[in-house]
Amino acid sequence: MSSQVRLRLLPSAKCLFDEPVQVKVAGLKSKQLVTMRARSTDEKGVMFSSSATYRADGSGEIHLDRDPSLSGTYVGVEPMGLLWSMKPDTLHKRFIKLSSLTPQVVKFSVHEEEGKMLAEAINERFLIGDEVSRRPVKEGNIRGVLFTPPGRGPFPAVLDLYTFGGGLSEKRASLLATRGFVVLTVALYGHDDQAKNIREVHMDYFEEAIEFLKRQDKVGSEGVGIISLSKSGDLALSIASYLPGVKATVWINGCSANTALPLYYKKRLIHSALMFDFEKVIPTESGAVIGRYVLDNPLAEENKDALIPIQRAKGHFLFVASEDDLNWDSKTYMDEMVERLKRHGKDNFDSVSYPEAGHYLEPPYGPYCPSSFHGVVRRPVVWGGEARSHAAAEVHMWKKVQEFFRTHLSCDAAQTNPKL
Repeated sequence: MSSQVRLRLLPSAKCLFDEPVQVKVAGLKSKQLVTMRARSTDEKGVMFSSSATYRADGSGEIHLDRDPSLSGTYVGVEPMGLLWSMKPDTLHKRFIKLSSLTPQVVKFSVHEEEGKMLAEAINERFLIGDEVSRRPVKEGNIRGVLFTPPGRGPFPAVLDLYTFGGGLSEKRASLLATRGFVVLTVALYGHDDQAKNIREVHMDYFEEAIEFLKRQDKVGSEGVGIISLSKSGDLALSIASYLPGVKATVWINGCSANTALPLYYKKRLIHSALMFDFEKVIPTESGAVIGRYVLDNPLAEENKDALIPIQRAKGHFLFVASEDDLNWDSKTYMDEMVERLKRHGKDNFDSVSYPEAGHYLEPPYGPYCPSSFHGVVRRPVVWGGEARSHAAAEVHMWKKVQEFFRTHLSCDAAQTNPKL
């Protein structure tokens, strides 16, 4: 490594996962051409990496928030491009970061054109802020993790349904808690002593989870919020439509009907399942398939028992749809729901759509995932989106979600300033 070249991460080499970091290089030759690289390994041991070519200015400096990448995994001025453009070393892998206990570790480096490393720096991207408490929950039927911010509160309460696919994901819940919410993330199956697979869903489970959340000491909001994604989007719609006390529901790239599994409440069938026709998958050269057209039409007369009566909901909705979602047609489902609510004289919703974003909208700055294994389709699927637009959508959506919850889950909480 060159003793003159310095690679700095500002404001600190340690930050939260959803915070941007400034990458600066100094000590290069005037106008020197170099390659910037980033590498990170996920929880499954899969290596993700990115690279971009930059030209130093007259003072031998490169600022990623000012200077354009000339070539590589992205081009143009993209301050966080090295993070979101990271690609796996194996096809069809999504960056797996489920636990909040360890940070994402990213190794940034700068190299001469011939490949020799000139400098490196390690960025630790934490999923949980200082003094946020993490408590595994195994109470009654509930299996999950409860995150509580520091301070006296009271804080608004959110139920995170990152459920479909089995197991438990903590990332979104721990980051939301760091921003001042009490968050319970629950597993539906495949976690702890739960069944490995399920054939039906019982809404009673979510009712129990909501009651548990409301009992927490620091919870101050009258009702609770729900955040979902994909299949759990329709579960969130049903919970908001049938259960009391749900004040704010975030639906991200879901469906307007109950999909895949029948839904029961108090042992009674509430909704049959809208099903898939896997003959309609479209193969691609990469080996992954496009599933956008496999779901039956939720508005067809024969499927009316699956359509969720969101017009019954007392709380507010935030609908978030990616227009290039190739998992299914989220934007069309969203447009239908907006139209239906308007027809019923309701204005209890906000909606946002992102033109070139794909299915998996998550907290920002993680590697964009073009394709990965789908639990229902049982093979890799293409998620859609263009990396740069998808990354920008995640930044915008993450702010929007927090603003939405703060608006509709009001309590006298002091703002929490997250710190590491």
